[in-house]
Amino acid sequence: MERIPCPERDDWRATAESAGFTFHTIGGERYWDERAYYAFTLNEIERRIEAPTGEIEAMCLEVVGRAINDEKYLRRLKIPEAFWPLLSESWRRRDASLYGRLDLSYDGWSPAKLLEYNADTPTSIFEAAVFQWTWLEQAIERSIIPKRADQFNSIHERLIDAWKKHGSAKHLHLTGMTDNAEDAGTLAYLQDTASQAGLKTTLMDIKDVGLGGDGRFVDLDDRSIELAFKLYPWEWMFQDTFGANLSSTPTRWIEPPWKAILSNKGILPLLWEMFPKHPNLLPAYFEDDPKAAMLGSSFVRKPLYSREGANVTLVSAGSTLMEQQGPYGAEGFILQGFASLPSFSDQYPVLGSWLIDHTPCGLSIREDENPITGNTSRFVPHAIL
Repeated sequence: MERIPCPERDDWRATAESAGFTFHTIGGERYWDERAYYAFTLNEIERRIEAPTGEIEAMCLEVVGRAINDEKYLRRLKIPEAFWPLLSESWRRRDASLYGRLDLSYDGWSPAKLLEYNADTPTSIFEAAVFQWTWLEQAIERSIIPKRADQFNSIHERLIDAWKKHGSAKHLHLTGMTDNAEDAGTLAYLQDTASQAGLKTTLMDIKDVGLGGDGRFVDLDDRSIELAFKLYPWEWMFQDTFGANLSSTPTRWIEPPWKAILSNKGILPLLWEMFPKHPNLLPAYFEDDPKAAMLGSSFVRKPLYSREGANVTLVSAGSTLMEQQGPYGAEGFILQGFASLPSFSDQYPVLGSWLIDHTPCGLSIREDENPITGNTSRFVPHAIL
């Protein structure tokens, strides 16, 4: 694994705009950054990233199966009891999961370590699937990178295949907070992949989801919502007004309700409890667990629910190195073993390993000058050399 500085394409902004990548710059700062790329060997990708991703996914599904059958796990995850049957029924129906992203720390030498699982509402998929592939093709054409370069990236094709497999010829509604540029871009991209798979689609804001007289969720045209992709967290849905109707309506959701278990940081201590000393896991405990003292004076404190690094604290040798502010933490915290992110040219990269329909199939990289990846951390492309 190397970070290799390289020239950027003169026309990359215009290329981004023409592709619908309107959030390439956030707050006047680069979000997409191609002034360098991360290079990997094929062996690294296959053995150090792809294989562990598949193994972690299998372990996560085992955690879900255990949690569904033992309410003490659901209590530890602070999932509201009223929604336990919804999760259980969803799991037993084998409701389909479209995608997810494991965030990994990897230095090129040691085993990759799971930092967290973005299992419910991962973004940056358009950048990973489409725009960094465009960069690869054009960078080869313009001799920016070697002609033999490749990329770990079959995300786009696998998304289309997954929609064909799980769409069931239903009309698909895609919903989320469309006034957010990144969320709107993600929804538009996923709508495009579903359309390529042959599905009829409607994109709508989450606030426009209504309840019909027959108790079904409906869109603004009073069309029944049978299958819905939501870029909106399950924990928010549980709290929203229409949350009370989730269990009584026939709508099938992607991501499914059982993903509420995996999108919770509490899965990190559950994974460590079930698979202690696994080479791709960091030790982790619920904050109120006496065993958390085993971490000593160096650890990362994370809320059960959190987005973009909010309310995360890095503690080393008893001193707070960094703390991100935010609105999360009411449900409790977990403590995870401190694993310093590797530094490449004073940048701290986090690897996002993508799964489509439970299959590892792509890589995205976010980097920052500080070791907590946040909303403004830059997306940097990668290549296999």
